[in-house]
Amino acid sequence: MATISVPTPRAMRTVHPAVRKLLALAVVAAILVPVAGAHEGSAAWPHNLTVSLSAPLTSASNWVIDNRDTHPLFLYFLGYISDAVVLTVRAVYLALLAAGWPGVTVLAAAVAHRVAGTRLAVGTAAAFLVCGVLGMWVPTMQTLALMVVAVLASVAVGVVLGLGAGLSDRLHRALRPVLDTMQVLPAFAYLLPVVLVFGIGVPAAVLATVVYAAPPMARLTALGLRHADPEVLEAVESLGATRTQRLLTARIPLARKELLLGLNQTIMMALSMAVIASVIGAGGLGDRVYQALASVDVGAALAAGIPIVLLAVVLDRITAAAGERTETQAHPRAWAYALGGTLAVALAARLLGRLDWPTAWTLNFAEPVNRAVDWMTAHLYSGVPVVGGTADWAGHFTTWILDPLRAGLQWLPWWSVLLIVAALAWLVGTWRTALTAVLAMAAIGVLGVWEPSLDTLSQVLAAVAVTLVLGFAAGIAAARSDRVERALRPVLDVFQTMPQFVYLIPVVALFGVGRAPAVAAAVVYALPAVVRITAQGLRQVDPAALESARSLGATGRQQLTQVQLPLARPALLLAVNQGVVLVLAVVIIGGLVGGGALGYDVAFGLAQGDLATGLVAGAAIVCLGLMLDRVTQPTERRTEKGA
Repeated sequence: MATISVPTPRAMRTVHPAVRKLLALAVVAAILVPVAGAHEGSAAWPHNLTVSLSAPLTSASNWVIDNRDTHPLFLYFLGYISDAVVLTVRAVYLALLAAGWPGVTVLAAAVAHRVAGTRLAVGTAAAFLVCGVLGMWVPTMQTLALMVVAVLASVAVGVVLGLGAGLSDRLHRALRPVLDTMQVLPAFAYLLPVVLVFGIGVPAAVLATVVYAAPPMARLTALGLRHADPEVLEAVESLGATRTQRLLTARIPLARKELLLGLNQTIMMALSMAVIASVIGAGGLGDRVYQALASVDVGAALAAGIPIVLLAVVLDRITAAAGERTETQAHPRAWAYALGGTLAVALAARLLGRLDWPTAWTLNFAEPVNRAVDWMTAHLYSGVPVVGGTADWAGHFTTWILDPLRAGLQWLPWWSVLLIVAALAWLVGTWRTALTAVLAMAAIGVLGVWEPSLDTLSQVLAAVAVTLVLGFAAGIAAARSDRVERALRPVLDVFQTMPQFVYLIPVVALFGVGRAPAVAAAVVYALPAVVRITAQGLRQVDPAALESARSLGATGRQQLTQVQLPLARPALLLAVNQGVVLVLAVVIIGGLVGGGALGYDVAFGLAQGDLATGLVAGAAIVCLGLMLDRVTQPTERRTEKGA
């Protein structure tokens, strides 16, 4: 008679940790699944497990409207913040106008020259002159004033949060969901409560920009501090340095590359918010883009979008060059000469009455662009021999990838989706990670948006997959070749800083309306961050490790797969994280071009002033982002304990 052997505890400890986790989860599933199946056998989330937030959110909205002009919270706290933002932005804007276009151009060129030399100075001057030639000088100054204040506030908030997360494991774990929420919650979802509190205008636009642009600075600051060379830190500590001295003399200098990358990402993301902020009264270039696209005038929208890109490129180059300088290269007297020259030029322009950009020096840029868009629509949309038109590509992508993915997710019973999420999150982390992911996914069902969330999830998964494949390939190429890095840099700048609303119409013109153009827009927006972070991580790999691999006869491919990629794992995981959250951030854009699902609900909520619909859909997007973050980000505890 055969006997059945029961694994002993010692035998169980010899099993691979992943197998132990799956076995434990299988036991839990064997107990709970029959109960869930008997309670609700369909794939849809049970109706009796949903909670309606419409009444409390409507009540909160009404309370804010009724008390905005009388309650002490608004009068003595939020009101002061609003006034400070308005005064600061106005002061910067008036200073720019007082300098005039000659003074601003000379000042920008002088700063670029002191930081990086003549070549960048000429390029900076040309960029500002192009803004004037396009007839966008005054809107450019409005946007520049707003972005200066927003970026400074974003950097300050990001550095403070990053310092806390980089120096404290507990704070790092606590801040992760906060940063996820700040970066994943679509701008349209929190524009409505921001407008309720601050009203239409500059304060709401600056606050929305800070919420969106501060997380990259915080994440990269924490990354740089947490991965500082331990040998250097140990040497500094052995010399008797205090905690503050170790931070200022070792940790922060060692994290310099990450800090500069964080500043770069903050500037890019702040400028990318220019159009969305214009919806709530930010003005400037974003308002010009928004008004042009409302009338489907791609040329006028591009004429306003190009200065946004030029501003981003100039600020990117100047900040990057500033980070490569040493303290010995700084010449305070030279800076004084540059400032004095700027004041002299501005004074001369004022005396001559030449502060405003001459109208005769502007060009009609919109008309040829609109003709080019019409040609693309007529010749590339359909009927292209052999390869087919872009509409055919969009149709095939929808039929072969998006439709099966959505159908598969919505076919799964709700409890099986939770089990899959738990298994994936537990395999890459701890039981706390799995619990967080499951609770985030369950919250979506409780909010009553289960099916549209799965629809959105299918689009996000497809967009993230395309983004990571293209981003990792381009990042690896950029890290291994300076020529490729230089060639990709302006392309990435354009992709990352061109407002989503600008490239939305060409995307629709080429791919039509539907979920495929929504995915394309998400890929274009998320790709630059993945490429930059991947390239940065691979370039920061210890040269000694690469030299050792070369001395052992390793080929270029072996160095990449066996040395660079394993050592750059933290940066690659951060690239995955940023890819996920940036794709989710553009879900709202997909809702405007036929993507439907949660993106449409958020847009509808803002358009109709429906706080409940907009915030519930936005909260569901945040829960999706939190779940995907936990599923894709292995925890440090797993690395240390193998748990």
